[in-house]
Amino acid sequence: MSGIYIHIPFCKQACHYCDFHFSTSLKKKDEMVAALAKEIALRKEEFNDEVVETIYFGGGTPSILEVSDLQLLIDAVYHNYDVAENPEITVEANPDDLTEERIIQLSNNRINRLSIGIQSFFEDDLKLMNRAHNSAEAQKCLEIATRYFDNITIDLIYGMPGMSHEKWLQNIETALSYNIPHISSYALTVEPKTALHSFIQKGIIPPLDDELAQEHFHLLVDTLEANGFIHYELSNFGKENYFSKNNSSYWLGKKYIGIGPSAHSYNGVSRSWNVSNNSRYLKDIVENQLPSETETLTRTDRYNEYIMTGLRTIWGVSLDRIQAEFGKSYLEYLNQQAAKYIEDHLLYVDDNILRTTKSGKFLGDGIASDLFLLNLE
Repeated sequence: MSGIYIHIPFCKQACHYCDFHFSTSLKKKDEMVAALAKEIALRKEEFNDEVVETIYFGGGTPSILEVSDLQLLIDAVYHNYDVAENPEITVEANPDDLTEERIIQLSNNRINRLSIGIQSFFEDDLKLMNRAHNSAEAQKCLEIATRYFDNITIDLIYGMPGMSHEKWLQNIETALSYNIPHISSYALTVEPKTALHSFIQKGIIPPLDDELAQEHFHLLVDTLEANGFIHYELSNFGKENYFSKNNSSYWLGKKYIGIGPSAHSYNGVSRSWNVSNNSRYLKDIVENQLPSETETLTRTDRYNEYIMTGLRTIWGVSLDRIQAEFGKSYLEYLNQQAAKYIEDHLLYVDDNILRTTKSGKFLGDGIASDLFLLNLE
């Protein structure tokens, strides 16, 4: 089973923390939709022997498109690929786009999962992030969406400057009140060249507090687990049978094709990525060229990637797989590097699977990087 990711490179406005590829100009929207459909067709040979289990519209802001545009792209996938009987088809959406009419339209086709970018239910947080929606729209869209969609996930951001524990808990409790089955939650991070980075440098916004973010993380984990959510990946929490199939495929090393400007693809042995430039992308696709670069992954690359993805999830890192796929020297190195973290109760081994402990989860990415091999082949 594999997946198709479709990047919609448009947004109404730029969020202060975002460094994803997008444009706020919609002048070439129709050209872009046509080009995305064409790239879907151009790359069908890559999945000759694959069944598509997930279709994911990310961005940018996919909900900025008309539902007919999304349907055209879904139809292009069905026309060119072997699609599973009940695929997970997700559309990322902003609350300000989700009127009742739009939600009904989305529910009346193959789309069966909404990913809603709430981020916070508080007005001051939304203004700080420069989100296009307000608190009332965040709550109204969930009231309506839960009537038409069973499978909904929302995004929440923690570690906001000045956010108290009580305020963060209110955000979580508000989310829980809508009985949604999945929540993705991320620490606010400062990416270079973003407005947030500039504001912090100029002293307009105070620097982020890593200790506060860690405390928010543990409040999140404790509260969601107490409400029946499974913490199946560092930033993702799902009720039973509501894990994201799309995201899980990335962490489990399944193949996927990324369609659109800046989208990445992976086939198990190599990774490719499209140019992060809308004009160049459109020009190349019109000329039947794929605007991408490809990197063949070495054995060490694949080992490092497995360590990174495995430690983020409840599935962990299989020591048997390390030996079988990468060899004894890799296993010996991993055991040697992991020993100090096991001693500090940040990692543990159970049934020959290496996993993070509860206290080690928030530090998982840093721990993983210390387990990487640097002598690339």
